[in-house]
Amino acid sequence: MSGGNLVLSGVGKAYRTTGTPVVAVEDFSLDIAAGELHVIVGPSGCGKSTLLGAVAGFTDITSGRIELDGELLCGPGRPTATIGPDRVVVFQDSTLFPWFTVAENVSYGLVAQRRLSRRDAAEIAVERLHDVGLGEVARSYPGELSSGVQRRVEILRALVMEPTVLLLDEPFRGMDAISRSAMHDALLQIYDKSAVTVLFITHDIEEAVYLGGRVTVMTTRPGRAKTTIEVDLDRPRDRDLITAPYFRELVGEVSEAVRDEAKRAFDAGEREMAQ
Repeated sequence: MSGGNLVLSGVGKAYRTTGTPVVAVEDFSLDIAAGELHVIVGPSGCGKSTLLGAVAGFTDITSGRIELDGELLCGPGRPTATIGPDRVVVFQDSTLFPWFTVAENVSYGLVAQRRLSRRDAAEIAVERLHDVGLGEVARSYPGELSSGVQRRVEILRALVMEPTVLLLDEPFRGMDAISRSAMHDALLQIYDKSAVTVLFITHDIEEAVYLGGRVTVMTTRPGRAKTTIEVDLDRPRDRDLITAPYFRELVGEVSEAVRDEAKRAFDAGEREMAQ
């Protein structure tokens, strides 16, 4: 699929309760260019995953609109986006089928949606696995792989579907530093070979700057777009970047914005407890 311009305009989400509605996201606006890898960071509970869920079609919105290439996904009269093959999600936890081989997992969506025959889908899966250095595990089962390799397979499985937008919800959460670093490079290797638009959610500021073309910092709840920072670094990227002065400057800029919001969230919690 081509395209991938994702636009969120004045998006709001309030959860209905027996008391006062809880406003998770309020007046959030963002324009993500086609083919961009855009990262959203912010304090816990600010609504990052809520936004991603709204784009995917898992969560309704109570105000605003979300458009993909000029087509309305959700908005007035349509609070929930239709789940479709143009948007694919990679979750925090593994969703690989343990009874399928790696190649069968990668080809599953193509067969399930009747895009290709089982044989043709299998050929494409093996070809793509070889493209990203995973050819040798094509006949392995997920339980025989490390968590890092499983993550790479899941991202590849998503991209084989040729979505317009790839949605990543903290996919490397819980990994040790070495595995996480390797996964950053694996993701960028796959991304650089595609034209897909990526929306990536994380709490890790260095991860955000290393991966992103732009980084949006969200405010504490209700979540809004506090600031968007341009990451003017060449691609492909490599690990030498993380010690470069400009990289450290960007990390500091994002850190300061996030720290301000984290302090606001903490202070708000202290006041709430004191009441």
